[in-house]
Amino acid sequence: MGIVDTLSELCACPTVRSRQHLKRRRKQLQTVEMKVRIDCEGCERKIRKVLDGLDGVTAVEVVPKQNKVAVTGYVDPAKVMRRVARKTGKRVEPWPYVPYDVVPHPYAPGAYDKKAPPGYVRNVVADPSAAPLARASSTEVRVASAFSDDNPNAACAVM
Repeated sequence: MGIVDTLSELCACPTVRSRQHLKRRRKQLQTVEMKVRIDCEGCERKIRKVLDGLDGVTAVEVVPKQNKVAVTGYVDPAKVMRRVARKTGKRVEPWPYVPYDVVPHPYAPGAYDKKAPPGYVRNVVADPSAAPLARASSTEVRVASAFSDDNPNAACAVM
């Protein structure tokens, strides 16, 4: 923003300036999912208390068995995660897992994680270093389709 823009905002009508201010400040309703180590009920209460005090939060869901915290509201994801980490002293990271059905090769080395909750694997599609491991190459697809039951010509040639 330059000097001309700043001066034009100062000279603008107050109602116009307030409308522009509201447009800039309005946040969208979103859900922030985080992975936080939850050892006991005290940890769960502490996390709830920290998040209930945050402006814009409409709902907090804590799943202790999965170490998952979901916050719904008009909030900034980075701000929510920083606040939880600072107030609780725990390590906070974005929720790294997706449902098993979403990943094309869930047992690829980058996707399979023993620590993942049941029915979930790591989101390797979003991770650029592990994405090539989770996708089949064209050679793999050709070899796998050559020996499939849907291809009777290849099956007869092999036998």
